[in-house]
Amino acid sequence: MTTTPNPSDSTDPRAEAQPTPPQYPQQPPAYPTGPAQPPAPPAYPVQSAPPAYPARSAPPAYPARSAPPAYPDPTAQTPPPPVYPQPPAQHAAPPVPPQPQPQPQHQPAIPPQPTTPAPLHAHHISTDQRRVYLKAHQRHTDATAFGTLLLYLPHFLSSLLVVSLVSLVSVGGLGILAWLLSGLLVIHRPTEEVIARRMLGLRHPTQEEFARLAPVWQEVAARAGVDAQNYQLWIEENDTDLNAVAAAGHIVGVTTFALNRLPNGELAAVLAHELGHHVGGHAWASLLGYWYALPARLAYRVIRFLALVTLRVAAFFSVLGFLVIALFLGLFAFATLTTLYGLPLLILAAPYALAAVGRRAELRADQHAAALGFAPMLASVLHQMYGADQAAKQQAALAARAAGTRLPKESAIAKLLATHPDHHTRLHHLQPWLQPQPPR
Repeated sequence: MTTTPNPSDSTDPRAEAQPTPPQYPQQPPAYPTGPAQPPAPPAYPVQSAPPAYPARSAPPAYPARSAPPAYPDPTAQTPPPPVYPQPPAQHAAPPVPPQPQPQPQHQPAIPPQPTTPAPLHAHHISTDQRRVYLKAHQRHTDATAFGTLLLYLPHFLSSLLVVSLVSLVSVGGLGILAWLLSGLLVIHRPTEEVIARRMLGLRHPTQEEFARLAPVWQEVAARAGVDAQNYQLWIEENDTDLNAVAAAGHIVGVTTFALNRLPNGELAAVLAHELGHHVGGHAWASLLGYWYALPARLAYRVIRFLALVTLRVAAFFSVLGFLVIALFLGLFAFATLTTLYGLPLLILAAPYALAAVGRRAELRADQHAAALGFAPMLASVLHQMYGADQAAKQQAALAARAAGTRLPKESAIAKLLATHPDHHTRLHHLQPWLQPQPPR
């Protein structure tokens, strides 16, 4: 490396002609520049000769993959794990299981569900849907229906006379024709709804009531071979009486007591009884006779009211006037009987005959229910009705005894006017279906 001479070493600087300039290096110091070659790095170990680390070919003596650690064979029988002493249960926390465990013992255990269903009522029937075979003629008119129409014939003729007299005074012959055609309203659905609501006090079933009533009614109609859709189900709001009703051409009503208290087999027996009234023609025959007898009944009530008023007025003034009015009314009644060939006398006797035919119709309806397989259920219902009647009579007797009076006995006329036979008679007629049948 070249050094710079010190000027103080020369004795006379002027002795030399030309001072020699300092000798600078011809090339500047080797500063690192961009394109210039960088200085040689220090002598680090060359990659070709790295430090003597263990080569890959000779790794440390770890267990090779070909010889893994000797894990226990799962198929081999392993000795049971050591049993460690468990801490007391009251101080140890329950272990966290990998899967859900039963509830802790301090919670009440859930009772197991019963594996066997609850026993059904003895009169329970199956209401599963099945193939239904409908009869070609689902209705007919039996002897009791014909008897009802025949017994209402005097009422019909008397009503025709009354309507004719009123029509001649007011509207003429059109009034008679309109009255004759009005009987068709008995089987008119909107008119039946008015009859059910206004005359019978029925209502449509709720959703819950229909859900209970419809399957039973479907089963009854299927056994009878009748289309269940031809009839409309109604409910009577009555929680004390076990009763049902069949009216007009398509009305079938049942009380809330029968709907909520009876098992479905006994409810089916009640509905089958009412269906028997429809199938036999009892319902429409009785309603049609009642409709055509209505003008005669109204005229009879008006005449009786006027006669009673006239007799009371005549008796108020004098006894002679009373006798005269009574004689006049007697002559009028005699003339009416002779002119109408004793028809009014038949009208007076008709209620007793109609009651007898009604009792026969009830027995026919019982036989219809028994023929469908509901004889035991219907007998059970009759026993319940008999027990309820006896309990009501006992309560009435106790009330009369407490009041210091005696309960009047049922008269013979009241028995003749009863529209339903007594329970003993109905049970007696059910005996052929209640007896065990011999094997075939």
